[in-house]
Amino acid sequence: MDATGPDTKPAGAEGRLRIELLGPVRARRAGTPLGLGPVRRQAVLAALVLRAPDLVTYGQLLDDVWGTEPPGTGHRVLPSYVYALRKALDAPGAGPARSVVEGGRGGYRFVPGETRTDLADLAEHTGLARRAKAAGDLDGALDHGGRALELLGAEPLPGLPGPLADTERHRLARQRRALHQDRAECLLLLGRYPDALDSLMAAPLARPHDEPLAALRMRALYGSGRQAEALSVYQEARRRLLDELGVEPGEELRRVHQAVLRREDTLLLGRAPGPRAGGDTALPDFRPRQDHSTEPAAPEPSAAPPPHEPEPHTHTRLRPRPRRNELPGDTACLVGRDTELALLTAPVAPGAVSVMTIDGTAGVGKTALVVRAAWTLGDSYPDGCLFVDLHAYGAAHETVGPQRALRRLLRTVRGSGEELPYESPDVDDMPELVTAWRAATSGLRLLLVVDNARSAEQVRPLLPAGPGSRVMVAGRNRLPGLDADLRLTVEPLASGDAVGLFRELLGKARADREPEAARELALRCGGLPLALRIAGARLQNRPSWTLAFLAGRMSDDTRGLGELRAGDRSVEAAFRMSYDQLSPELRRCFRALGSAPTARLDALTLAAMLGGSGEDAEALLEDLVDASLLQEPHPGRYRLHDLVRAHARRLAAEAPVEAAADRAAVLRLYTAAGRAASDWGPETFPTGHEVSGLTFSAWGEASAWLNAAGGDLVDVVAFAAAAGEFDHACRIAEALVDHLARRGHFHECRAALEHALACADMTTDRRMPSSLRICRGIVDVYQGRFRQAGEWFAEAVRYARCQGDPRDRARAIAGLGAATWPLGRTEEALAQLSEAVELAAGLDDDWLTGMAHCNLGAIHSQRGLHERALDHYATALALAEKNGRPRTISSTLCFAADAHLALGRHAEATELLRRAAELAREAEDLPLRTAGLSRLAAAEHDQGDLRAAVDTHHEALSTLTGRTSTWLEMGVRIGLGRTYAAAGRHAEARQEFRTALALPGAGDHPREYDRARDALGRSTGHPS
Repeated sequence: MDATGPDTKPAGAEGRLRIELLGPVRARRAGTPLGLGPVRRQAVLAALVLRAPDLVTYGQLLDDVWGTEPPGTGHRVLPSYVYALRKALDAPGAGPARSVVEGGRGGYRFVPGETRTDLADLAEHTGLARRAKAAGDLDGALDHGGRALELLGAEPLPGLPGPLADTERHRLARQRRALHQDRAECLLLLGRYPDALDSLMAAPLARPHDEPLAALRMRALYGSGRQAEALSVYQEARRRLLDELGVEPGEELRRVHQAVLRREDTLLLGRAPGPRAGGDTALPDFRPRQDHSTEPAAPEPSAAPPPHEPEPHTHTRLRPRPRRNELPGDTACLVGRDTELALLTAPVAPGAVSVMTIDGTAGVGKTALVVRAAWTLGDSYPDGCLFVDLHAYGAAHETVGPQRALRRLLRTVRGSGEELPYESPDVDDMPELVTAWRAATSGLRLLLVVDNARSAEQVRPLLPAGPGSRVMVAGRNRLPGLDADLRLTVEPLASGDAVGLFRELLGKARADREPEAARELALRCGGLPLALRIAGARLQNRPSWTLAFLAGRMSDDTRGLGELRAGDRSVEAAFRMSYDQLSPELRRCFRALGSAPTARLDALTLAAMLGGSGEDAEALLEDLVDASLLQEPHPGRYRLHDLVRAHARRLAAEAPVEAAADRAAVLRLYTAAGRAASDWGPETFPTGHEVSGLTFSAWGEASAWLNAAGGDLVDVVAFAAAAGEFDHACRIAEALVDHLARRGHFHECRAALEHALACADMTTDRRMPSSLRICRGIVDVYQGRFRQAGEWFAEAVRYARCQGDPRDRARAIAGLGAATWPLGRTEEALAQLSEAVELAAGLDDDWLTGMAHCNLGAIHSQRGLHERALDHYATALALAEKNGRPRTISSTLCFAADAHLALGRHAEATELLRRAAELAREAEDLPLRTAGLSRLAAAEHDQGDLRAAVDTHHEALSTLTGRTSTWLEMGVRIGLGRTYAAAGRHAEARQEFRTALALPGAGDHPREYDRARDALGRSTGHPS
């Protein structure tokens, strides 16, 4: 969007420059608005101002404004933006040396000088408000805080693209909330409680559990005489904290709650009890108290013993015992667990028993984590720190049942000389043991660590009864049946933390000598602490081994798992214990995952392998997640840890017939999805119809399923080829071409086809050598690489003739025609496309017929025979609509619109192009949407609506990605330059033409290159 208005004056007007970012991006000099141009240019200016006075490198600027999808021209696009900004912002005659945007080595810097920004005003008023509040000048704090809030009245940087603008919007939103909070506190201390409430209502909670703001609302309501409403705010905040975070409110909010219950005016309102107006304005102290408030209060001297206390044996009444600590020794080095430790050691409710569950895959370091947390908390539990290992994943004779664990715990708290109830091993009265345990612990505040638990039934009897006690339960299984205040899943270490653990184990000097090898080893160990420690132990025991040597031994997945064994410790043995605990149905499911082509999968993938429904497969996968053998990074999407996957593959290999059937079933599923999502349609593929029993109801469903797989699709083809499933590898690669191309994933498309071509001669499907070459040609046509496309199609024709496949021969000939006419060989192309139409007539191939007619129409339109072209397009459109693929319909509409434009029928062309752009959006085809928008901009240009044409061209540019073909981007930029020139914006027009000529591989597209060069020559007065 162009910020220039009709009253805009040149940037050279005298006076101080002011730049505003706290609303729409604006610049003024001496009060006169300056034209900043489109939003992307405004975003470049905002990034330079926000990072001033630092030099912003080209890379940083591209990241700030374009994020993960930089322009195809890279940083070469930046000079045009900076040139326009200097022209708009610099004082007359300033020159480069006095410009507000200074160029430096590899980047640009905004030089504030005398420039004033509203961001600086905001910082000034915010600082003055906080200093005034700290000094007790509440009126001054309100004045400056109010001015700061006025500056933040509008949405900052609205519509600006890029991660930096988004980050800044979030930062300013947080600052607005903080200012509202400070203002409310000042009003509250001045006794202006209704005003304080209004300010708080203008500052919505940053999140449902924003405790400081909830505390302020409670104080303001209390000051207004609305005690019941203040208490309801606390109850709602507590409910949200428990529901969403599994924690009780923090100390500050609890103190405010107690103060409201007790009507403590001094604490809540900063004054002594009395009339609700004026009074002392000293800020109440809400810092956490240092008074062991989490310990149970000592009983009053007159307190009687609790009635009906369970007492199974009167002679075993509890006597005071010395404090016990049964925790295992703390591990020497625990790396990368600060966040988890903070959660486990956070304060808990003093009046209840707090339960925390900690789960994770075998070897992830759960025990080390909970032991460290327990040692950190130990001094806060005066009656003891207990530890019990249930050995749920050991041998059967090692397993500790609840009864045995309870006896052990009772002996600990009662003392070894005490007689325990039901000591006879023949007696198994669990209720009596539980009663005795709860009676024994009812007056104690204990920390209990339960390790290697497998089920909630094992743990429930062990929970102590003493208020303020804390229980940490660690195990591989998640325990949904156990009521818990905190549920924590321990994940493998991130790469940096994994390398940090290596440095701790091996010594920094040895690890830092081979930094790349250390990272490779960390990757091979999958961030699993057990694997990292075993690898470290092997290196410690073999000083002659380098890290690179061990990394090389682990380069193969299967062998790598075998390398992770040291003494009686083995990663695979740990995984095997988890597997052995599964039900037979889950073991079958886990083995099937070992035959999956990728580490990431969904329920449909498993359903294809097991031959069941998606609902049943999802239930099995969720059970594996609960068993910590599978991760669920996103709802409905699952992932195997690399080492767990290697173990699953070993198990699958032990049942080769079962594994082969699983592998074939899942590869058929990918073939079915690719064909359903293709422009051809499943019925148009002449061979390989033994597809999956699971079908997709529409092309969109299949496309969405493939889209969820993301970058794994190439890995599926590579997996099939490596497994010797050559037919599957070729058919999947063939079927994926349309899906990948319409998202601009041309690199992945080529990679998949290269994997398939390498094994095409080994397939039983003799159509594949020619079909895959046709696919390569299609990809090159999409990218405007017509010479290369022609070579692929010519090869395909030769293969098809040798193998006698009429459909592939017709498609290859049609492809030759489509690749030939853009190179200027129109007569040759006409003959090829006409031959293809004749061949297609006997094949019932609607896609081929429609594609040939579209290209014939384009050739006739190029020759000026537009009505004849429209006849071809009408035939192609009827076939496309019969096929129902939005992408094919959109492409045909674009061709037809070109002919209407040439005939001067702008209204008809505009209507077709708008429909085409919408269909391309529906098909999620970025390149086609770009082309449609560019044509629509051309139609708006020809109708004289240059402003709309500029905006539409920019919308087309916004759809470009790093994968966009040079040919397509050149066309968009040439069109934009043409519109700029018509609008008299010659400098911007020249920049677009230069950018088009400078794109990588621009010379490979002679038609577009000549257009850009000629247009540039005309705009400079030197036509070529």
